[in-house]
Amino acid sequence: MDRLENFKVQIAIILIAEAAALFVLYMAGIPGLQILPMTILLILNILVIIWIVLKYERDKEQRDIDISHILGHDAKDALSFGEVGIITYDEQYNATWINEFLEERSVNVVGKKLTSWIPEITDLFNGSVDELTASDPNGEYVYEIARKENGQVLFVRDITKLETITERFKKDSIVAGLLQLDNYMEIQQYEDEGTMATINTQLRQPLVEWAGRYGMFIRRLRSDRFLVILNEAIFEQVVQDKFDILNTIRKNAEDIDVSITLSMSFARGTDDFRLLDTMVNDLLELAQSRGGDQAAVKKYGESVKYFGGNSEAREKRSKVRVRVMSQAIKEAIMEADRVFVIGHQNMDFDCMGSALCMSRLAAAYSKEVYVVSDGGGIEPQLQEALMLYREKLEGRHRFISDGDAAKMIENDDLLIAVDHHNPKQTGAPQTLEAANRIVVIDHHRRSEDFIGNPLLVYVESSASSVCELATEFLPYQNNKVNLSEEEATLMYVGILVDTNRFKTRTGSRTFEAAAYLKNLGVDPITAENLLKEDFDDFEAKTEIMKYAGQYADGILIAAVDNNRVINRTLMSQVADSLLNIKDMEASFVIGNIENGKVAVSARSKGKINVQIIMENMHGGGHFTMAALQREQTTVKAVQEELKQMIDTYLEENKEDDEDESDTAK
Repeated sequence: MDRLENFKVQIAIILIAEAAALFVLYMAGIPGLQILPMTILLILNILVIIWIVLKYERDKEQRDIDISHILGHDAKDALSFGEVGIITYDEQYNATWINEFLEERSVNVVGKKLTSWIPEITDLFNGSVDELTASDPNGEYVYEIARKENGQVLFVRDITKLETITERFKKDSIVAGLLQLDNYMEIQQYEDEGTMATINTQLRQPLVEWAGRYGMFIRRLRSDRFLVILNEAIFEQVVQDKFDILNTIRKNAEDIDVSITLSMSFARGTDDFRLLDTMVNDLLELAQSRGGDQAAVKKYGESVKYFGGNSEAREKRSKVRVRVMSQAIKEAIMEADRVFVIGHQNMDFDCMGSALCMSRLAAAYSKEVYVVSDGGGIEPQLQEALMLYREKLEGRHRFISDGDAAKMIENDDLLIAVDHHNPKQTGAPQTLEAANRIVVIDHHRRSEDFIGNPLLVYVESSASSVCELATEFLPYQNNKVNLSEEEATLMYVGILVDTNRFKTRTGSRTFEAAAYLKNLGVDPITAENLLKEDFDDFEAKTEIMKYAGQYADGILIAAVDNNRVINRTLMSQVADSLLNIKDMEASFVIGNIENGKVAVSARSKGKINVQIIMENMHGGGHFTMAALQREQTTVKAVQEELKQMIDTYLEENKEDDEDESDTAK
């Protein structure tokens, strides 16, 4: 019990004793003593008051002595100068004393629970934190509060000015941004002046007005690119508005029927302007390689965040770019002593088909070529196809393991990585680490993790597959690239799989590549036979589909929570099959691919961006085809997280649609 409570009890006891004494005297009925009770009452009250005052002063003096003993004899002046408060408390965390600094601040907590003043103080008492920063109930001051170890004392420091300055510094920190109209330069080459004037009015002018609305500094660097300078306070407002300029540019471009989108990048978190320049340019390249129509944002020391990306990547590569790239790859091969081709883990038809194509392309220039395929895993259907063509393929290619390739590769050798750009996904990590000269060819939207220091990068997210990209290289080679019917068929199957038999991610260039391969002897019937499943796979797919249920309008989730290990290829096939159900726009299949490892295969018809949903769960992929895998988790846990991400995605897109409707009105 604290001292104040002791005082109250003592006073109550004295008053009760006084009343009892007066009652006894009165009942005695002794003559002349009738006025005595009043006299006694007055005297006792005076004595009680004197005793209380003396007791309080003695106790206060003792506490002052205790504080002086703790902090030194000049503590009072030091505490006042440093604006530091002290609070002592009892076992029930009731304040028993505060120093003059807190009294001047009207911190009336003596005799009360400290949590009634600042609730967060509980974290100090239970040991969750060593110190905390909190505002007073009126929000007038900000205090830093620490607890004295092995003592019932709190130290309170006023840091209001420091917090104000810190907050001001954060809000005024520099943010650099680049805005680029994708495909603007290509359209400018072919359109007349009237059309370009309309484009500039509908697309470039809104950028300037948007920047002006927020108070940004904006300067045009070239006809399709702008530099913007802003601070953190403005940037927070832009994020809160979800980069609405992306929707404005997309809608305006659709209204005037041009294939132009907006890519944005923002770099922050450092006052090194050269570093900001490097960051913002890298981020813009990252946003564009992911298909454009989005903003890539990075704070120094943190990972990249993406906003937008709500439209499918469009074909933006020209045949001129393809020719230039094919010549650059040829020169890189010519300069190399030997060539090594690697793919991703669990190679599929697209990965293997493009690897075989690049192997034959290097062989056309009389280079010693190795396909690193052993050890990273191969999907079952592809494995069956390789066994079928084994004799012919082994006579034309050298297949080796990752370990052997890593021992062989030297500084003058060239490594070509196909169908992946993330080193974490590679099927030949040892070879990749040992390589000095690297070429990356991929069609996936670029992620933050990228193969380090590549000699040449060709990432085209608008392409259906790497087999499509590799096929486009062939007509521009000086030497004839000799592709067999079997190799062309595997490449054709790679395109079939990645486009879901030409249903998704298919452009005019896709059909041109397929036609080129057909001229090399592809038999569509043979290709379809390679993709046929046996009865066991059909039964397994049927079993998985039993777990499918509709979660939201147009969205199906099949969570196979029976501890059974499922093949990833099977999961992706089921996800594709679920889209054949009427009115279904997206499907997700969740299952155990190994003990303790859970995977998700996501598919979409194009209305829902499954890539964003998967990226929010630290996965990745394309607009209509994405996936992820997790270790040390359960199907149930991943399912619940997926539902939350779907809800968030639907809610955000609902708000965007409403904003667009309001803008249209």
